[in-house]
Amino acid sequence: MGSSLKYRAGLVLIGAVVLIWVTSAEVTQGIFANYKQPFAITYLGASLMVIYIPLAFLKDFIYKLLRRHSGSSRASKVASKSSFGGSAPLKNGEFEKMLEMESQKTAVINFTDVDLPVLEETKPLICGIGEFGDDVLKEQQLSTKEIAIYGLYLCPIWFVTEYLSNAALARTSVASTTVLSSTSGLFTLFISVLLGQDSINAAKVIAVFVSMAGVAMTTMGQTWATDESEVSNSGATQRTLLGDMFGLLSAVSYGLFTVLLKKFAGGEGSEKVDVQKLFGFLGLFTLCLLWWLVWPLTALGIEPKFTMPHSAKVDEVVLANGLIGSVLSDYFWALSVVWTNPLVATLGMSLTIPLAMVADMVIHGRHYSAVYIIGSLQVFSGFVIANLADRFSRFLGL
Repeated sequence: MGSSLKYRAGLVLIGAVVLIWVTSAEVTQGIFANYKQPFAITYLGASLMVIYIPLAFLKDFIYKLLRRHSGSSRASKVASKSSFGGSAPLKNGEFEKMLEMESQKTAVINFTDVDLPVLEETKPLICGIGEFGDDVLKEQQLSTKEIAIYGLYLCPIWFVTEYLSNAALARTSVASTTVLSSTSGLFTLFISVLLGQDSINAAKVIAVFVSMAGVAMTTMGQTWATDESEVSNSGATQRTLLGDMFGLLSAVSYGLFTVLLKKFAGGEGSEKVDVQKLFGFLGLFTLCLLWWLVWPLTALGIEPKFTMPHSAKVDEVVLANGLIGSVLSDYFWALSVVWTNPLVATLGMSLTIPLAMVADMVIHGRHYSAVYIIGSLQVFSGFVIANLADRFSRFLGL
């Protein structure tokens, strides 16, 4: 797939992820009405990504079979022709003898007829079928061991991002969580600059102040829902300062993960990292290494005492939401980051802001104060300025 086609495909995936994430957030908040366990839902969703490991290795096995079949087919076509334009098939050993004769002729020309500089020994022009392509591919791609090591590094960052987002949903509205989490675009910019992946200019600094002012306004702005009393009685979410703080911290860790993922994956459209295999290792390391975090979180009072779901219906909803809202959407999102770039992907995610506000208005009958709406618009405007900062700088001569 060409890089331009991958870029367009990445934009399509961003649109799909926006829809899935908002839908999953509403479902997750509904789950918290009967099963308020942010850690359990996060741990399940992240661990389920382990299913990508067998799928990735099965994909590699199928690709090898296809390449082998394609290589043998092409070899038979080459062997059926002579190098001098004849159409008669070559007998056993004649093809190799012909190549040897041709190489001898080339040696005579080099040393007698033409005075050419001595070159370093290189691979022959006629190499094994698929040999060159495979060598180039191996040089570009990371090995399974290297991907596993990167997965081990990224696993805690990704888990923290997911947990903080779910913890915010357990304490505030979907729209508020979305607005605060979407400030990750600014943190992505800052971290990219610190790691040498991006540059900073006056327009980007302006974008930071605009967005941060918007965050402050959405935090101070008021929201209320027609079903607020029912929500309170059922034990579901209420908007709190702690929820806002979790949403903002989720944006920081999300920005860090995005930049590191792109740094490991390489340039736009790069095939350096098998994203499916990487996320499979994220799921495996989460499953094996992070289960114990529930104890300190419970001891600190951040997480309620762990319990299992009380009904099969809740079990089914939690599992389905984990597969679609985490496994599928997170994989699509990672591909969009690799196929486009971190800032474009983050800008696309900011589309969740208006969609989440509309969803809250339709589902919960939620209303927003003017301060909250203006703040949300400022956050979105900050994303636009940050991502078009280079053009603004050139236009204004900054």
